[in-house]
Amino acid sequence: MDNWRKSSYSGAGDGNECVEIATSPTHIAIRDSKTPARATLAFPTEAFTTFVDALKRGPYSTVTDFARFRG
Repeated sequence: MDNWRKSSYSGAGDGNECVEIATSPTHIAIRDSKTPARATLAFPTEAFTTFVDALKRGPYSTVTDFARFRG
């Protein structure tokens, strides 16, 4: 994926507190803009909404909460 966009919620100034997102027809990927060459999370398109909804709900109680997003 090479069409990365910064979040509209990025920090002030040069956007040091950024999350970037890239989309393709089949996947959505997110990464930390401070370290773009490091790990990227990629989800099947339909699983991304589930992932974001879980983040909004709060902390995870078990590792199985993450397993739902593996697609």
